[in-house]
Amino acid sequence: IEATELEIRLVDGASQCSGRVEVLHNGVWGTVCDDHWDLREAKVVCRQLGCGTALSAPRESKYGEGKGQIWLSDVNCKGTEASLAECEAKPWGDNVCNHVEDAGVECSGTEIPEPGPIRLVGGPNRCAGRVEVLHEDQWGSICHDDWDLNDAQVVCKQLGCGVAVLAPIGAKFGQGSDTIWLDDVNCTGMEPALSECPARPWGEHNCYHGEDASAICSESGITVSTSVRLVDGPNRCSGRVEVLHNGVWGTVCDDQWDLREAKVVCRQLGCGPALSAIPESKYGEGKGQIWLSDVNCTGTEASLTECETKPWGDNICNHVEDASVECSEVDIPEEGPVRLVDGPNRCAGRVEVLHENRWGSVCDDHWDMKDAKVVCKQVGCGSPLSALGSARYGRGSDIIWLDDVECKGTEESIFDCAARPWGEHNCYHGEDADVVCAGN
Repeated sequence: IEATELEIRLVDGASQCSGRVEVLHNGVWGTVCDDHWDLREAKVVCRQLGCGTALSAPRESKYGEGKGQIWLSDVNCKGTEASLAECEAKPWGDNVCNHVEDAGVECSGTEIPEPGPIRLVGGPNRCAGRVEVLHEDQWGSICHDDWDLNDAQVVCKQLGCGVAVLAPIGAKFGQGSDTIWLDDVNCTGMEPALSECPARPWGEHNCYHGEDASAICSESGITVSTSVRLVDGPNRCSGRVEVLHNGVWGTVCDDQWDLREAKVVCRQLGCGPALSAIPESKYGEGKGQIWLSDVNCTGTEASLTECETKPWGDNICNHVEDASVECSEVDIPEEGPVRLVDGPNRCAGRVEVLHENRWGSVCDDHWDMKDAKVVCKQVGCGSPLSALGSARYGRGSDIIWLDDVECKGTEESIFDCAARPWGEHNCYHGEDADVVCAGN
């Protein structure tokens, strides 16, 4: 869409987070035609307005017919954009639509919270940045010791910013300048607020501001693509490690390369556990750039980008020192009796199971990380990052098949877990269970 910024509103709905979509162009409000309008476009509208998750993308003027201009038609979003301005569409006013085709949106209605005891600063918007907490009327940062995606998940939830995408360490969004309030934060990911997670006493730490923790949430609109690959190995889960930077693939120097870094690579690729971290170009010498050196992970990160390292290209290595990894291979399964839908990729979304040739959802009663672990394993997506409820990735529209699922985490399939009989539940689709796995 030809606009650097695009003002948008929802009108004639039950709340500020549902209604007919209208956009501002040349000082005039106009509607959007429903050609190709679906949940992906609705997700972007809800995100732009700070209205939580998209529940539906109504067509055919569900919220009444607008008047005047029909500004946009054939809007085509991926669903990950921060604003409708980033999506493709026909030129302004170029359409053969009428107001019977006005597009609408229904969002879950998460309001943008007032500034409270936690915030993200230094990032592109309120849903990505350095984590700061308010204590004794003073804002301060959090040390990155033991900081991982579970901690970031609580921050994102507390701020109404969706799910955690990354938990960067090493002051990725700049160093704070005041007190470091918290250290050794250890959340499970299920807490409603960071203040409920175990941590050292307020102000007690062994850190400096170069270790400030950050969080990137899904509602920030920042997309994190898998920018690592394993090449010249016997399968997709073994080989020489290569990373993508500025559109160019390059290798990783083996200085300080050990099993902790290998664990992160295996997790990021959706492979099984790391078997070995191999130095000295076991899988052959790469060519061109050596992008990373002195990579230092804790082993719990979801992506290599969360680990400490020297600046891109800053090293005195040669390709004889190219680092490699061997992971246990997890094959990507064919479409099977369980799937994740309406998420950003096949490894995140609403959990649906196939029974009697019919797909249905799972109720979030008792839903936790042990259940998510089994689902992620079953779909070949590595370790679980989050076990979510309340239809975070939208409501299903068919039957609810399972309720009160209680896995131990060791089962091979969700169908091996304890649960109520098929179709027996006390839920509605606003309680559909969701999962985010480490794979992509």
